[in-house]
Parts: sequence; C-alpha cells; structure tokens
Amino acid sequence: MAQINKPSLHFNTKLYTGNGSNGHAITGVGFQPDWVWLKNRSGATSHVLVDAIRGNNKVLSSNNSGAETTTNANKDFRSFDSDGFTVDTNENFGSTNTNGANIASWNWKANGTGSANTSGSINSTVSVNTTAGFSVVKWTGDNNSTGTIGHGLGVAPSFYVVKRLDSGDNWYGYWKPLGNTKVMYWDLTNAASGASSNYWNNTDPTTTVFSFGAAFQSTGNYVAYCFAEKKGYLKVGSYPGTGNANGPFIYTGFKPAWLMVKGYAGSDDWIMMDNKRSGFNSENEYLDTNNATAESDGSGNIDFLSNGFKLKSSFSSLNHSSGQYIYMAIAENPIVGTNNIPATAR
Repeated sequence: MAQINKPSLHFNTKLYTGNGSNGHAITGVGFQPDWVWLKNRSGATSHVLVDAIRGNNKVLSSNNSGAETTTNANKDFRSFDSDGFTVDTNENFGSTNTNGANIASWNWKANGTGSANTSGSINSTVSVNTTAGFSVVKWTGDNNSTGTIGHGLGVAPSFYVVKRLDSGDNWYGYWKPLGNTKVMYWDLTNAASGASSNYWNNTDPTTTVFSFGAAFQSTGNYVAYCFAEKKGYLKVGSYPGTGNANGPFIYTGFKPAWLMVKGYAGSDDWIMMDNKRSGFNSENEYLDTNNATAESDGSGNIDFLSNGFKLKSSFSSLNHSSGQYIYMAIAENPIVGTNNIPATAR
C-alpha cells in the first residue's frame, strides 16, 4: 500500500444540520465517498449505513440485526456525489435529514460500485481502496459450511465486520488481537464469543481472502467492511484498563481523527468518537454503534494527541480497572520524520 500523507482524502468526518427537504446536498467531504455512515446526534434514531456496491437506497443499521431496508426514491439517502452526498426527506430513518437535527457523517473512499473478485471459493464484488486499506465486499452464500471470500486489499485485514442483507442476523466482527476463534457482535454489548470455528473457520485472513464457517452457511446475501492496518493512517489494537482517571496512553503513530473502542471481556457499548464533534481536547462526545440513542457528552474524556490517544477518566466502557479493550483508530495527521515516512504504530 502506498504512503498516505493526507488522510482526509480517504476518510473524513462531516457534520451538518438537517433541513427536512429533498435534495439537501452535503459538500466539503473532499472526495466522493463509497461508504457513508450517518447518525442523528440530537435524537434517538437508528444509524444509517449506505455503500456504493449495494446502492444509495439500501440501508443497514449498526444498532440492530434487521435485514437491509430498501427506501423509496427521493427519500432518506439520494446519491454519492463528487464532494459528498445528497439526502432527502426522511422516510424510514431520522438520521439522514431531520429538520434542525445535528447529524454526523463518517465517509470512506473505496472504488465506486466495485468489480468482480474470484480469489475465494465464492466469487464476490469488491470496491477497494488499497492505498487506505479499506474494502466493501458483497457476495451470495453457496450453502457450504466453510469457504473463503476475496477482499481485494492485497494485505491481510486486521478487522472486518460481516452482515447478512436479506434476513435478520447480527453483525459479526473479526479482530486480529482476539484471534480467529473469537467473534464480536457490533450490534450488541456482549463480550467476545468463542472459541468456535462457526465464524472464521479457525483461520486468519490472508492477503487475498478471509475464511468463514457455518454461521454464514446459507444462500443469503452478505456484505463485509474490511480494514487493514496502514502505518501512519490506521491502527487496530488492544489495551488493558486501569480504572484510574489518569488512564493509559495508547500509541498509534498518528493523531486520531476517528476512534472506535469496545471492552471485549465484559458487557460494554461500542464507543465511537471523532475530531469534529468536540473539536478540541478532551474529546467528550461519543455515540454507540450498538445504540440508537442520542449523542452522550461528558464521560468520554479522551485526548487525541499527536502520536495516539490518552484516557482521562474511569468510564467503564473505556477504562475499567479489570477491562480489556480493542480499538480501531484512523489518522488526522501521521507522524513523519525528515524522510517523510510515517512512524510505526506499535
């Protein structure tokens, strides 16, 4: 993967205010996004996840296990645009354009509607940004209890999450720090589940494919969002909690723009923070991927520093004394030396 000097060309948080009208164009993202994640910060409304492979009228919500929702024309999410996206009046989801609502959008660049990938035992459609280590993968199951899916990244992903589209089912997540026998449910507070071959067939992903077990045996339709670590841009890792207000510092090798944390040893929410909603240290405002609740303020207390993040509270979802946590961080700015090479995230 090529070096990234400007992370905002691959991922960007964009905040906006809904106006309740059709054709509300959101600009300033800096690129045409291929995966957009929206959440109404002001109210208890479901998350909205839309990607270019599935299409602008196909919506998933990270906070529930429901099947994909197909919205009507000129409702909810209209289009992916050259510098952002366009939303319409709400039909099913209050997180797109509720009048007066403060809405957060997280935007990832891949490669449009994607292309065929034949690397796995099941063919897939992949939209991939190999520079940033991100891909969207869609496929139809073949009723075999094990198999492989091509992800297109060219390097092994460290985190990916899988969701069935045509039927209700959980969001299943693979995390490299937990190994290939564990699964984390994105829509639940559960601790890591395992050990079981039902999810990843006890097999780590390779540079071309990830493996699945009986949990994905059906002939249903699936989507996966895959992330590979990238020096100076994206880091997947783990840390132990201390329970102290002066909590641990976690080195990433860059200043974070976006951070997701989950306690994997206990029942904790998935905490999601970014550098735009507070906009200064300490970052206090957070949303839960597994909840439709409005934004919470005051418990986060994380400093986004030039080379990582620092926990500044004993908030149990981030820093319990017996807690063990996984995280994924994406950069605002990489640390670079005189040779313009990003520092290694340890």
